Amino acid sequence: MNVAHRWLCNSNRWRDVVKQYVIPWTLEGLDLGADVLEVGPGYGAATTELAGRVKHLTCVEIHCGMADRLRRQTDEGKVTVLCEDATHSSLPADSFDAAVCFTMLHHIPSPALQDRLLAEVLRVLRPGGVFAGTDSKESRFFRFLHLFDTLTVVNPETFAARLTAAGFEDAQVDVNPYAFRFRGKKPGIRTQGPGVTPQPA
Repeated sequence: MNVAHRWLCNSNRWRDVVKQYVIPWTLEGLDLGADVLEVGPGYGAATTELAGRVKHLTCVEIHCGMADRLRRQTDEGKVTVLCEDATHSSLPADSFDAAVCFTMLHHIPSPALQDRLLAEVLRVLRPGGVFAGTDSKESRFFRFLHLFDTLTVVNPETFAARLTAAGFEDAQVDVNPYAFRFRGKKPGIRTQGPGVTPQPA
């Protein structure tokens, strides 16, 4: 990320936006369950808020420096931070009740790798598990912010079809003036980990 982008993503202002607007809108009406995966947490703007909502949170971050920083800032008993490529992770299949990502899909270098991430998330979700997230809509400011950065814009008009092609059911995309949210479900009846009361799908 360029200097301006790093400053924004690591700012208290962005953390407030994520806490007050991004997370509530993205997760509206969803039961995440107990064991949740966050893909691409970056500087962790959403991580602390998520950790307060679930029994255990696992974060997969490709940049080891950011992963180490996030690991130092979180409760090791509540949050596990891994430095791995989320398109091809070491996580076992059927491990999580839900997976989330916030404004990170456009940092993946190509549509093909984005689709590989969708397939990998599907693999590690338990049957009935939900994948939910958000990303930014294209704009001049969005492109300026990513000058000299990796930027693969996600088209919200086609993303539901991409989720379906990856194997998700009930794919849904909603758009506001600045961003879009998405969600899809892994086929099957939702169950959760040992000692956790099963929740309806």
